[in-house]
Amino acid sequence: EIKMFFLIGIPGLEHVHIWISIPICFMYLIAILGNCTILLVIKTEASLHEPMYYFLSMLAISDLGLSLSSLPTMLRIFLFNAPGITPDACFAQEFFIHGFSVMESSVLLIMSFDRFIAIHNPLRYSSILTTARISKMGLVMAIRSFLLVLPLPLTLKRLRYCHKNVLSHSYCFHHDVMKLACSDNRVNVIYGFFAALCTMLDLVCIALSYLLILKTVLGLASFSERLKAFNTCVSHICAVLIFYVPIITLAAMHRFAKHKSPLTMILIANIFLLVPPLMNPIVYCVKTRQIREKILGKL
Repeated sequence: EIKMFFLIGIPGLEHVHIWISIPICFMYLIAILGNCTILLVIKTEASLHEPMYYFLSMLAISDLGLSLSSLPTMLRIFLFNAPGITPDACFAQEFFIHGFSVMESSVLLIMSFDRFIAIHNPLRYSSILTTARISKMGLVMAIRSFLLVLPLPLTLKRLRYCHKNVLSHSYCFHHDVMKLACSDNRVNVIYGFFAALCTMLDLVCIALSYLLILKTVLGLASFSERLKAFNTCVSHICAVLIFYVPIITLAAMHRFAKHKSPLTMILIANIFLLVPPLMNPIVYCVKTRQIREKILGKL
């Protein structure tokens, strides 16, 4: 019975981990500060108490959750060269990382509906998306993320781990931990696939929302109206790409790549955890005039 799992940093670069930890710490710092700033500005500015900004604050909460879930092991590996983690701590980390990922995926889906309603039905926008409805949506999303991810650590916990104890990432990841088990892990394989499908379903619905948005935008009379309507979606499209491209690449490599380089896998996995929380606040500050003005005003 294994008492300790070992996470890995960047293979072949162990001697420079301490230097790699500098940009990593910097990215975490910017991500945490950026998302906290967005939450603070939206909370304190009455003019930003609108559906779009409520959804943006949900996105910031998911990003903060993702950052804080992976921070402990990343810092231990790169700063203190302490890769060991107990199985229970590993299952807990895996629960939070997957939970906040599913939550981010759900928020991006709701944000695409929000953009569709804003463009398709601007006059009824605020009567359709009332504060009460938005709170209910947020609650449903949080419950959905919790319930979808809860079986992952529970099913991992009932597996037996005998010989292998070295994981292939800098944080605990369901697919990765499950492969270390020496008992039958079919339930994990099937449920993991089901959870991944649910997340992909979000992406399909986001794509459908954008098809409807495109149809509405092309129906607008003047070119400047089309441009203005589409411009309101740019930051959301960026957020979707920043979040889904690494996830899909990683999942595809896990499933299909025969000779996958461990280095590429680790880099993509770390990009998936570090980049969305870092980039989302930046993209929204650059693209959203109201937020940019309020932040500069506060500074």
